[in-house]
Amino acid sequence: MNLDPTLIALLACALAALGGFAWAILERRRADQAQAAFWALRDRSADAEAELRAFKAQAEAQAELLRAQAAEQAGRVAEELLKRTDETFKNREQLAQARLEAQLKPVAETLLKFQEQVTAVEKTRAEETGGLKAQIEQLMKASAATQDEARKLSAALRRGAGVQGRWGEQTLRNVLDAAGLAHRYDFEEQAQTDSEEGRRRPDVVVRLPGGGVFVIDAKCSLNAFLESLEAVDDQARDACLMRHAQSVRTHMIGLSGKAYWDQFDRSPDFVAMFVPGDGFLAAALERMPELLSEAMDRRVIVVTPTTLFALCKAVVYGWRVEDQAANARQIADLGRELYKRVSVMGAHAAGVGRALEQAVGKYNQFVGSLESQVLTQARRFAELKVDHEGREMAELAPVESAVRPLTKLLPEGPSEPDGLPDPEARGAAPRP
Repeated sequence: MNLDPTLIALLACALAALGGFAWAILERRRADQAQAAFWALRDRSADAEAELRAFKAQAEAQAELLRAQAAEQAGRVAEELLKRTDETFKNREQLAQARLEAQLKPVAETLLKFQEQVTAVEKTRAEETGGLKAQIEQLMKASAATQDEARKLSAALRRGAGVQGRWGEQTLRNVLDAAGLAHRYDFEEQAQTDSEEGRRRPDVVVRLPGGGVFVIDAKCSLNAFLESLEAVDDQARDACLMRHAQSVRTHMIGLSGKAYWDQFDRSPDFVAMFVPGDGFLAAALERMPELLSEAMDRRVIVVTPTTLFALCKAVVYGWRVEDQAANARQIADLGRELYKRVSVMGAHAAGVGRALEQAVGKYNQFVGSLESQVLTQARRFAELKVDHEGREMAELAPVESAVRPLTKLLPEGPSEPDGLPDPEARGAAPRP
């Protein structure tokens, strides 16, 4: 059977329209269901939102409560912690204070002792300061007095050569005494000598061992040097010191011309020129360095208290050696005299020994005669039963030891080891 295509197309369109309608109904139902579900979900969402708002409100209330409780609990805990911390700090502070006091106690004791010592030292210092002030005052007074005396001495020395000469002589005497030379024994002052130019009187003549002498002169002018000390400028001071050096040289030349070494029989060919201070000579040598060489060429030895002291010490040593030599000679004389006396005494001892030997010999002869002639007959009384009242005849032994001879006094006596006698070999007791 043949179907009409149009009919088929209509049928197909009808079926398609029916299918679309059915699909639309289904979609409508689905849309209704979806809308119903939407409204249901919306209601649920509203309920959920209400529940959420309630939950949020409850949560906020609980949070407020928790925050209040937490704040209260935190306050309590903080207060407890603060209290415990305070107590801990107090305990630690007390413990630290106790430890610190224990550690600082020795320091405190030391500081106390140090304070006591400082107080004592301060007291002592105050006392010493007072004493020092007093001593300084005394020293100032003594210094002022010394300056016054120095000014007086300077003024006195400038008055004339006589005062300077006496001061130089006294200084010279002090040096000689300090060196150990005895006045009037080792040196002589103001000894007069006669020469072709007339009578001269040197200040000091020092005696040397062996009979020699040398002369010391102490007449040196110091006026120019004293004037230099009061000079107001260097030029005036240099001029005064130059005049002082020329004065020393002039005195040296004049002293060399006196030739004191020719006026004594045993005198070294020099004369000592004494300058009573090292500063005086140093000032002169500073201006005239060749002064000492010229003085030695002129047989003049320029000495100061220091060099003169050494020179006199050498003289004292020479006298000591001289005394020792004299003592040695006296000891030799005493030894010879002692030897003579010992020799005489040894001869007497030898005579006593010979007499003792003769006495021993006589005693032995007496013992022999008594034994052979007398005691033999006396013992016969005992054989005859004579009552002798219990007394026995004593045995008389002869003396066998000999007298020790004095061999050292014999010119040709027997020699013994080391020159010493053997006491035990001769029956004598050994020497202690």
